[in-house]
Amino acid sequence: MDLSTLVAFGATFFVFAASPGPDNMTILARTVHGGAASGIAYGLGTVTGILIFLALAAFGLSAVAAEMGTGMTVLRYAGAAYLIWMGIRMWTAPAVVPQARAGVDGRDLGRGFLAGVVLNLGNPKMPLFYIALLPHVVGPNLSVGDVFNLGFVILLVEVLVIGGHVVLASRARRLLSTPRVVRTVNRGAGTLMVGAGVAVIATR
Repeated sequence: MDLSTLVAFGATFFVFAASPGPDNMTILARTVHGGAASGIAYGLGTVTGILIFLALAAFGLSAVAAEMGTGMTVLRYAGAAYLIWMGIRMWTAPAVVPQARAGVDGRDLGRGFLAGVVLNLGNPKMPLFYIALLPHVVGPNLSVGDVFNLGFVILLVEVLVIGGHVVLASRARRLLSTPRVVRTVNRGAGTLMVGAGVAVIATR
Protein backbone atom coordinates (compact mmCIF):
# COMPACT_ATOMS: atom_id res chain seq x y z
CA MET A 1 0.00 0.00 0.00
CA ASP A 2 1.55 3.30 -1.06
CA LEU A 3 1.49 6.66 0.72
CA SER A 4 -1.11 8.20 -1.59
CA THR A 5 -3.56 5.42 -0.76
CA LEU A 6 -3.06 5.94 2.97
CA VAL A 7 -3.56 9.69 2.57
CA ALA A 8 -6.77 9.10 0.60
CA PHE A 9 -8.04 6.72 3.27
CA GLY A 10 -7.07 9.14 6.03
CA ALA A 11 -8.86 12.06 4.38
CA THR A 12 -12.00 10.01 3.82
CA PHE A 13 -11.95 8.62 7.34
CA PHE A 14 -11.40 12.10 8.80
CA VAL A 15 -14.59 13.34 7.15
CA PHE A 16 -16.41 10.29 8.54
CA ALA A 17 -14.99 10.70 12.06
CA ALA A 18 -15.35 14.49 12.31
CA SER A 19 -18.93 14.61 11.07
CA PRO A 20 -21.51 15.53 13.74
CA GLY A 21 -22.99 12.41 15.28
CA PRO A 22 -23.71 10.58 18.54
CA ASP A 23 -20.05 9.83 19.30
CA ASN A 24 -18.86 13.41 19.01
CA MET A 25 -21.90 14.74 20.89
CA THR A 26 -21.22 12.26 23.69
CA ILE A 27 -17.53 13.20 23.91
CA LEU A 28 -18.48 16.87 24.22
CA ALA A 29 -21.14 16.19 26.84
CA ARG A 30 -19.00 13.86 28.95
CA THR A 31 -16.06 16.27 28.88
CA VAL A 32 -18.14 19.27 29.90
CA HIS A 33 -19.81 17.35 32.69
CA GLY A 34 -17.02 15.08 33.96
CA GLY A 35 -13.77 16.51 32.64
CA ALA A 36 -11.29 15.60 29.93
CA ALA A 37 -10.67 12.09 31.29
CA SER A 38 -14.35 11.24 30.94
CA GLY A 39 -14.49 12.35 27.32
CA ILE A 40 -11.22 10.61 26.47
CA ALA A 41 -12.39 7.33 28.05
CA TYR A 42 -15.45 7.27 25.82
CA GLY A 43 -13.33 8.25 22.82
CA LEU A 44 -10.95 5.34 23.46
CA GLY A 45 -13.96 3.04 23.45
CA THR A 46 -15.07 4.33 20.07
CA VAL A 47 -11.56 3.81 18.67
CA THR A 48 -11.54 0.24 19.99
CA GLY A 49 -14.85 -0.49 18.25
CA ILE A 50 -13.57 1.02 15.01
CA LEU A 51 -10.38 -1.06 15.12
CA ILE A 52 -12.42 -4.21 15.75
CA PHE A 53 -14.34 -3.53 12.56
CA LEU A 54 -11.06 -2.92 10.74
CA ALA A 55 -9.89 -6.36 11.87
CA LEU A 56 -13.16 -7.87 10.63
CA ALA A 57 -12.70 -6.13 7.30
CA ALA A 58 -9.16 -7.47 7.04
CA PHE A 59 -10.48 -11.02 7.36
CA GLY A 60 -13.40 -10.38 5.03
CA LEU A 61 -15.95 -10.51 7.84
CA SER A 62 -17.49 -7.06 7.48
CA ALA A 63 -20.22 -8.46 5.29
CA VAL A 64 -20.96 -11.06 7.97
CA ALA A 65 -21.18 -8.33 10.61
CA ALA A 66 -23.52 -6.34 8.40
CA GLU A 67 -25.89 -9.30 8.31
CA MET A 68 -25.95 -9.74 12.10
CA GLY A 69 -29.10 -7.66 12.33
CA THR A 70 -30.45 -8.86 15.67
CA GLY A 71 -27.16 -8.81 17.54
CA MET A 72 -26.24 -5.36 16.31
CA THR A 73 -29.71 -4.06 17.12
CA VAL A 74 -29.39 -5.30 20.69
CA LEU A 75 -26.00 -3.60 21.06
CA ARG A 76 -27.31 -0.40 19.54
CA TYR A 77 -30.33 -0.18 21.84
CA ALA A 78 -28.23 -1.07 24.89
CA GLY A 79 -25.78 1.71 24.06
CA ALA A 80 -28.59 4.16 23.35
CA ALA A 81 -30.25 3.33 26.68
CA TYR A 82 -26.96 4.04 28.45
CA LEU A 83 -26.62 7.43 26.76
CA ILE A 84 -30.17 8.40 27.64
CA TRP A 85 -29.67 7.24 31.24
CA MET A 86 -26.46 9.25 31.49
CA GLY A 87 -28.24 12.26 30.01
CA ILE A 88 -30.91 12.06 32.69
CA ARG A 89 -28.23 11.78 35.36
CA MET A 90 -26.47 14.86 34.00
CA TRP A 91 -29.75 16.79 33.91
CA THR A 92 -30.45 16.00 37.57
CA ALA A 93 -26.84 16.18 38.83
CA PRO A 94 -26.04 18.54 41.75
CA ALA A 95 -24.69 21.93 40.69
CA VAL A 96 -21.10 21.50 41.94
CA VAL A 97 -18.36 23.66 40.47
CA PRO A 98 -15.46 21.61 38.99
CA GLN A 99 -12.90 22.67 41.62
CA ALA A 100 -15.10 21.27 44.35
CA ARG A 101 -15.81 17.96 42.67
CA ALA A 102 -14.24 14.71 43.79
CA GLY A 103 -11.48 13.03 41.80
CA VAL A 104 -12.05 10.96 38.70
CA ASP A 105 -14.18 7.86 39.28
CA GLY A 106 -12.41 4.90 37.68
CA ARG A 107 -15.68 2.97 37.42
CA ASP A 108 -17.29 5.83 35.50
CA LEU A 109 -14.33 5.91 33.11
CA GLY A 110 -14.66 2.17 32.60
CA ARG A 111 -18.37 2.47 31.88
CA GLY A 112 -17.69 5.28 29.44
CA PHE A 113 -15.08 3.18 27.63
CA LEU A 114 -17.42 0.18 27.38
CA ALA A 115 -20.23 2.40 26.14
CA GLY A 116 -17.99 3.66 23.33
CA VAL A 117 -17.11 0.09 22.34
CA VAL A 118 -20.71 -1.17 22.47
CA LEU A 119 -22.16 1.75 20.53
CA ASN A 120 -19.64 1.37 17.73
CA LEU A 121 -20.05 -2.41 17.55
CA GLY A 122 -23.81 -1.87 17.36
CA ASN A 123 -23.57 0.83 14.71
CA PRO A 124 -24.94 -0.65 11.46
CA LYS A 125 -23.07 1.98 9.46
CA MET A 126 -19.65 0.74 10.56
CA PRO A 127 -19.49 -2.56 8.62
CA LEU A 128 -21.17 -0.92 5.63
CA PHE A 129 -18.58 1.88 5.80
CA TYR A 130 -15.76 -0.61 5.54
CA ILE A 131 -17.49 -2.67 2.86
CA ALA A 132 -17.95 0.46 0.75
CA LEU A 133 -14.68 2.22 1.57
CA LEU A 134 -11.89 -0.33 1.68
CA PRO A 135 -12.39 -1.98 -1.73
CA HIS A 136 -12.62 1.38 -3.53
CA VAL A 137 -10.00 3.39 -1.65
CA VAL A 138 -7.58 0.71 -0.46
CA GLY A 139 -8.29 -2.31 -2.62
CA PRO A 140 -9.86 -5.71 -2.03
CA ASN A 141 -6.80 -7.50 -0.64
CA LEU A 142 -5.22 -6.39 2.64
CA SER A 143 -1.94 -7.72 3.97
CA VAL A 144 -1.05 -7.75 7.65
CA GLY A 145 1.14 -4.70 7.04
CA ASP A 146 -1.75 -2.91 5.36
CA VAL A 147 -3.97 -3.53 8.38
CA PHE A 148 -1.37 -2.09 10.73
CA ASN A 149 -0.89 0.94 8.47
CA LEU A 150 -4.63 1.58 8.30
CA GLY A 151 -4.90 1.11 12.05
CA PHE A 152 -2.19 3.71 12.56
CA VAL A 153 -4.00 6.17 10.26
CA ILE A 154 -7.26 5.58 12.14
CA LEU A 155 -5.55 6.21 15.48
CA LEU A 156 -3.95 9.39 14.16
CA VAL A 157 -7.25 10.71 12.82
CA GLU A 158 -9.13 9.82 15.99
CA VAL A 159 -6.50 11.51 18.17
CA LEU A 160 -7.07 14.69 16.18
CA VAL A 161 -10.87 14.44 16.23
CA ILE A 162 -11.30 13.30 19.84
CA GLY A 163 -8.57 15.63 21.06
CA GLY A 164 -10.18 18.57 19.29
CA HIS A 165 -13.57 17.89 20.85
CA VAL A 166 -12.07 17.38 24.31
CA VAL A 167 -10.05 20.61 24.11
CA LEU A 168 -13.11 22.55 22.94
CA ALA A 169 -15.32 21.14 25.69
CA SER A 170 -12.60 21.61 28.34
CA ARG A 171 -12.37 25.30 27.51
CA ALA A 172 -16.13 25.62 27.82
CA ARG A 173 -15.93 23.83 31.17
CA ARG A 174 -13.71 26.57 32.57
CA LEU A 175 -16.75 28.83 32.54
CA LEU A 176 -18.36 26.71 35.26
CA SER A 177 -17.66 29.15 38.08
CA THR A 178 -21.05 29.30 39.82
CA PRO A 179 -23.68 26.69 40.72
CA ARG A 180 -26.19 28.41 38.44
CA VAL A 181 -23.90 28.14 35.42
CA VAL A 182 -23.06 24.52 36.33
CA ARG A 183 -26.74 23.63 36.52
CA THR A 184 -27.41 25.20 33.13
CA VAL A 185 -24.45 23.42 31.53
CA ASN A 186 -25.37 20.10 33.17
CA ARG A 187 -28.83 20.33 31.67
CA GLY A 188 -27.40 21.27 28.30
CA ALA A 189 -24.98 18.35 28.41
CA GLY A 190 -27.78 16.04 29.55
CA THR A 191 -29.94 17.13 26.65
CA LEU A 192 -27.00 16.50 24.31
CA MET A 193 -26.57 12.98 25.71
CA VAL A 194 -30.27 12.16 25.43
CA GLY A 195 -30.20 13.50 21.88
CA ALA A 196 -27.22 11.28 21.09
CA GLY A 197 -29.12 8.26 22.45
CA VAL A 198 -32.15 9.08 20.34
CA ALA A 199 -29.91 9.54 17.29
CA VAL A 200 -28.41 6.08 17.88
CA ILE A 201 -31.89 4.54 18.03
CA ALA A 202 -32.88 6.34 14.84
CA THR A 203 -29.79 5.07 12.96
CA ARG A 204 -30.65 2.67 10.17
